[in-house]
Order: sequence, then structure tokens, then C-alpha cells
Amino acid sequence: MAMVVSGKEVGKGLQQAAAMDSGKYVRYTPEQVEALERVYSECPKPSSLRRQQLIRECPILSNIEPKQIKVWFQNRRCREKQRKEASRLQTVNRKLTAMNKLLMEENDRLQKQVSQLVYENGYMRQQLHSPSVATDASCESVVTSGQHHHQQNPTSHHPDRDANNPAGLLAIAEETLAEFLSKATGTAVEWVQMVGMKPGPDSIGIVAVSHNCGGVAARACGLVSLEPTKVAEVLKDRPSWYRDCRCLDVLTVIPTGNGGNIELTYMQTYAPTTLAAARDFWTLRYTTALEDGSLVICERSLTPATGGPTGPAATNFVRAEMLSSGYLIRPCEGGGSMIHIVDHVDLDPWSVPEVLRPLYESPKILAQKTTIAALRHLKQIAQETSGEVPYGGGRQPAVLRAFSQRLSRGFNDAVNGFADDGWSLLGSDGVEDVTIAINSSPNKLFGSHVNPSAIYSTLGGGVLCAKASMLLQNVPPAILVRFLREHRSEWADCGVDAYSAASLRTGSYAVPGVRANSGFLGSQVILPLAHTAENEEFLEVIRLEGNGFNQDDVILSRDMYLLQLCSGVEENAVGACAQLVFAPIDESFDDNLPLLPSGFRVIPLDPKTDSPAPTRTLDLASTLEVGSGATSRSVNETASTTYNLRSVLTIAFQFTYENHLRDSVAAMARQYVRSVVTSVQRVAMAIAPSRPGCQIGIKHPPGSPEAHTLARWISQSYRVHTGAELFQVDLQANDSLLKLLWHHSDVIMCCSLKASHSVAPVFTFSNQAGLDMLETTLIALQDITLEKILDDNGRKVLCSEFPKIMQQGFAHLPAGICLSSMGRPASYEQAVAWKVLDEDDSPHCLAFMFVNWSFV
Repeated sequence: MAMVVSGKEVGKGLQQAAAMDSGKYVRYTPEQVEALERVYSECPKPSSLRRQQLIRECPILSNIEPKQIKVWFQNRRCREKQRKEASRLQTVNRKLTAMNKLLMEENDRLQKQVSQLVYENGYMRQQLHSPSVATDASCESVVTSGQHHHQQNPTSHHPDRDANNPAGLLAIAEETLAEFLSKATGTAVEWVQMVGMKPGPDSIGIVAVSHNCGGVAARACGLVSLEPTKVAEVLKDRPSWYRDCRCLDVLTVIPTGNGGNIELTYMQTYAPTTLAAARDFWTLRYTTALEDGSLVICERSLTPATGGPTGPAATNFVRAEMLSSGYLIRPCEGGGSMIHIVDHVDLDPWSVPEVLRPLYESPKILAQKTTIAALRHLKQIAQETSGEVPYGGGRQPAVLRAFSQRLSRGFNDAVNGFADDGWSLLGSDGVEDVTIAINSSPNKLFGSHVNPSAIYSTLGGGVLCAKASMLLQNVPPAILVRFLREHRSEWADCGVDAYSAASLRTGSYAVPGVRANSGFLGSQVILPLAHTAENEEFLEVIRLEGNGFNQDDVILSRDMYLLQLCSGVEENAVGACAQLVFAPIDESFDDNLPLLPSGFRVIPLDPKTDSPAPTRTLDLASTLEVGSGATSRSVNETASTTYNLRSVLTIAFQFTYENHLRDSVAAMARQYVRSVVTSVQRVAMAIAPSRPGCQIGIKHPPGSPEAHTLARWISQSYRVHTGAELFQVDLQANDSLLKLLWHHSDVIMCCSLKASHSVAPVFTFSNQAGLDMLETTLIALQDITLEKILDDNGRKVLCSEFPKIMQQGFAHLPAGICLSSMGRPASYEQAVAWKVLDEDDSPHCLAFMFVNWSFV
């Protein structure tokens, strides 16, 4: 059939053809654009074959050349990129505008604080030069600073206030609101900027801590992309983000005439270690809106001194006081909220041993545990809401967050062992270093989401917890926890009795992280699941590869899985708690699986200038009491040291038991935890930077020379091969030579020469700089091979220079990259490799020196 074509259509086709021939822009019809958009939504960057296929499948594109379609897709991708960039810049601009407003307000507040301090300083100088004041020794202070306003008795402002009726409670609430706002935006507390907290649109915010005020206080300002009502809802749900909150009960709700409400709340918090009692709070919480549209949630303890009613009392808790605290939530233009947070508490530090008081007197610890934690949780919720957080392990971010909370809560329950949860103490074996608690209550074992009767029938017993606490000296918590995470065999290498093996064989959750005598647990594989917005917390699955063992002629060979939570491994987090908590799971990894968390918690103790720390690792459970005896003993033990970095380590391991085997399981658990304590002490001593004589020689392979001899061999061989001195000092004493080698600024390490096709060269010695670069210790150094730390280029260079090293004795290697045991890259400007000769001039090992190294 003949096709009739109009002259107009012919002309249009000729124009398009001419345009394509001349390389000019082609105008696409709406139908053509729609067809191309459909393809773009499925494949933004189609291949040449896909574009040709598109032309064949779409007749309306038949008059367009493949080259022009390729250009269209390039332009479309460019427009999409520009659109996303424009949207991102608009978001950044809104954040910068809000942050600029926040910084201007903070600057105004600081200017007021400076003016007030200048006035007080001048007044103090005037009074000090006044004879009448100088002779008055009974005068405690001539200045009433703004930071002490919160210590005034509120009842003096309302002598006729009656807190037993709504009107009286409203008066307390309004007073709490005024005090909170003066702390959040004014100078009621002298705030000091917290080190390491740099303000910015994507930072955690502006964080400050109190200075010279009653109790401890922390303050933070930040931005989140959530609406004020959502922010208020999240913050009021304190158990969802405050990991130390055991429970929060709202006992009474009283609406107020201004649209707000007053709540009487009771909160219990966990103790961070086994050596102190938990705290509880009885507070009034006031939620209201300000005239500018801001939301305020403020809170303060109700005590007889503040005119409030007496709250409920609980055994095994110390009543703490919350001074005026809360949240000021202001809407931002374009969406989101600007938040001011103030936490101000008095945790009654005098009720704990003196060495632990920094845990209750440090505003930095309060800031990390509550103030910063609240901001981080809000940012995490905002990212989850916007879809920025990817799913991990096929689970929604909220589900993985719930796993983290369950691990933390379960570990806190184990450390505290509350009687109302079913825990009771078991008699000791005469040594009080390890505490054993048992729990036979099925409703408290695994949580309400698990059927307790089904578990209890198969368990036929209960849960046993073995726990201990230690004081660590000069050991950074982040480094210790990172080491425990990466080198599990260093502390989990201990045997278990027949019951433990049988429990593992039957799939019971009995012995977390232990190794059977025949080596049941092999290497570990870390499978990451999720991490928080700023990578301060990681959730992961650990697969412990099993090698099998014989028990009653039954061969068991299976992998073991652990759900693990690791936090506080960033060394720049001031006052942060480092924690490693894990629980055995099965391969199904069901959302409702029971968890029995065990693990480690390391909390830094703020050094006090007038109280030096002890020089050795102590077992606090058997040596500390509350009272004058503990005080005098700690003074004697700390008199001769200059170290200030201290931390308290808490260990808790949970085991299941059958009723008829309870005593044997208790004995096994006690011995196992003692073995773990010994291993951790050994690791801590190796990590702590102290005298080289205490660290070198901890663990040497058979036939290795003594450390001083090896240092002499290294120095002599370097001089013989290179003609230069390794140390630019004339030394005669071996002790001085070893000390110089250990503290040398460049990395110096030795590698074995006895290697085969199946065994790679391993490291046998390293100085402190080498341990820092490899992020390891002398204990685990021999687990690291030479090929693991060198990148591909480094291995090629070493292979090419190795014959020269063996013939000539040394070689200079170019700049390159090394990898630490944690996988972090470290660059170096130059390296020298030389052959170390023994007394008989026989090759003993290969030495390396990496010059001017630093982490990338």
C-alpha cells in the first residue's frame, strides 16, 4: 500500500537530517523525550548495543542517530547531577544559615559571660585590696557568681508555694523553666568549650562542660533535620537513646492552662561498674511552648529542699539529684530544628570509693553519656527517616538499632544484677576477685519478647554471671578495646570442662567466646552489619570458625556465631566509654532470638592534679572499700607516680546452667573469668607505654636472644653494613642502648629469615613506634607476617631488592605504604632493610627501619 507523505513532513525530516549532519542540536518531540526518559529511569548509562536496540524497538527514534542519543543521555546525566548538586547546596546553605545564627547567639552569650567575669574580677581585686575585707577571715566569698545561682533555695522565691496541688507544681515548673533557659542561653553556669568538638553544619554541634559549679553539667547546641514535635517525642523517650537508663515511669500527668503539661517521673539508671550502686531520680518534667514557637522540655528533681513531694524509694539505689536541665527546640527556616540541651546533675560522688569518684564528678563523662548521646541519636533517626542509612543484613535500621539496645541493656543488667530482676549472689570460694550471681527467673532471662516457658523447659536451670572489675593504669580505653576486638585469641584462649563442651554441642548458649582444649574455635571473621552516623558504634556478626573436637566419641565440627557491639574505639572522643559486648547466636539470626550478652567496658577516669594515680593494675573488688581506710591506702599507693591516665575495666560473662550442674558451672565460670582477667592484664601492660625493660621480652619464640643482646646485634649490623651509626650517641651500657632503640622515633622491627612456601616471615621484635604503627603489642606481634603489612608495590620492591640485601647486607627502599593490624594505612618517606648478624656473623633476622611514618 502506498504511503502518502506531506511536503511539510518531508521538509521536517530533511531539517533534522541536515541538523544531524552539521552536528547541531536536535529538537526531540515530546514522544521521543518520554521514550528516552523511560530508558533513563532503568539505565542512566546505556551501552552502545543498548542504544541501538532502543532505536530498533522505538520507531519514533528511527530518524535519530545513535551518536545523538548518546549525547542526549550524557546531557541528561549532567542535568541530574546539577539538580542533585543544587539541592545539596540549598540544604548546606540552610544548615549554614542556622549554624551562623546559633554561633552568633553563642557569641553573644560568651560576650555576656566575659563582661560578667571582668566585673567580678575587678570587684575581687578591689575587695582584696580593702583592709576591712582582708582582716575578715570568716568571709567565705565576696563574689556571688552567676554559676552558683542554681544552688539557691527555690523556696525563698515562693514561701507560700504548696507542691501538693497543681498550682504549686506549676510554680515549681515555671521556676525550673526560667533556670533552665538561663543555663541554655545565658551565663547561669560557667561553660568551657569541650576539646575536640568543632562546630559546623555536619558536626555533632557545639559542646561545653561546666566549670566550678555544684554537681556536673554539660551543654550542647546542634542542628537536626527533624521537626520540633518529632524531636520532643524522641528526646522524651529517654530509654531509647540513654543506654544507662533502666526504666522511666511517668506516674502523674497534669495539663496546664498554657497548653503544656507537667509530669511526675521516676527514673532508674544503671551503675557503670560492679563497684558502685545504681542511681535513681524523682523529678518534675515540664513541657511547654514559648511565644516564638519553640518547644521546651525542662526537668528538675523534687526534694523537700525544693518544695516537692517525696518520691518513691527503691532498695540498692542511691537517690541522685537532677538540677534544672532540659531541651530547647527551635524550628529552623526551611525545616529541621535547632536544639539546646543542658544536663545538670549531682550524682552523690561521696557514696563511692574515692578512686571511682571521677566517674561521678566528670562533666566530660556526663556529656558523652547523655548530652552528646541525645544529639547523636537524633541525627541517627533523621538519617533513617530520610533513607540515608542502608539496610544491613537484610534488616531495617530500626531493627539493627534494637539489637544494639538489647546488647547494651543485657550487659548492664548483668553488671548490676538487680534483685528485682531475679539475681542473687552465690557464695565465694574464699577469694573475692570474681563475683558470681545467678538468675533462675524465666521472665527475666531473655526479655519479654521471647517465650520464657519454652526456654525454661529446655534450659532446666537458669543464667549465671561471673563479673570482676579492675583499675587500669596508663592504658587508653579505645586502644585496649580495639585490641580485644581484633585479637580475640589473646584473651579467649582457655579450656572448658565437659559441661561446656556438651553445652556447645547441644546448641545451648553456655560459654561465650571460649576455646576448647583441642582448639574448637579457629580464626574469627568479622561481618559488619551497621554503624551509627559518626562511626562511634559498630554492630557486627563474628563467625568463629570451628576445627572440631572429640567429646564422648562424638565429633563436633561447626562454626560459632556472635552478635557483637563495639563502641568508643575512636581515640579522640574525650571522656568516652569504650565497650565490647557480644552474645552467642545461631545461624538463623532471628529478630526475636534470645541474647545473653557478655563483654568488657572500659571507662576513663579523669585525672586530678592533686591526686596522682597508682602505677600498677589493681583488682578493685578485693582492695577497695568506702571510707577512710580506702582513702589512706590509695594515698600510699599513689605517692610515687607521675602517670595520670587511669580507667576502670568491668568484665561480665554470662553462662547458662542446668540445676544439677550449677556448682560445677559456677566453678568453671569463676576460673574462666580469672583467666580472662590475667590475659587482659598482660595485654594492658604490653599496651601501656612504660619502661622498656617491662615490655621487651614478654613473649619471645624459642631460641631468641635476650632483648639487650638483640639490640646490640641490630645496632652493630647497621654500622657494619651501612657505615653509619643507628644512634648518634656514643654508648657503652646495654641498658641505654635498649632504651634508645625502644624509644627511637622511627619504626625499627625485625623479621624472621626462616620462611618456607607454607610459612611466611613473621615479626619477632619491634620498638614502640613499630607497635604504634602496626597497632598491636609484643604479645600479638608474632601473629603478623611481613607480607600482610606491605602493599602490592612494597612487596614488589622488597622482592626485587632481597638478593641485594642478602649479598650486600642492606638496601634503601623508596617511600611507600604499610597497613596496620587494624587495616589502617600508614605512609613512610623512606625505608632501610639490613641483615642482622649474631655473634658468629651468621644471619639471625632481617631488620627494617621506616623513616618519618604517619597514618594516612
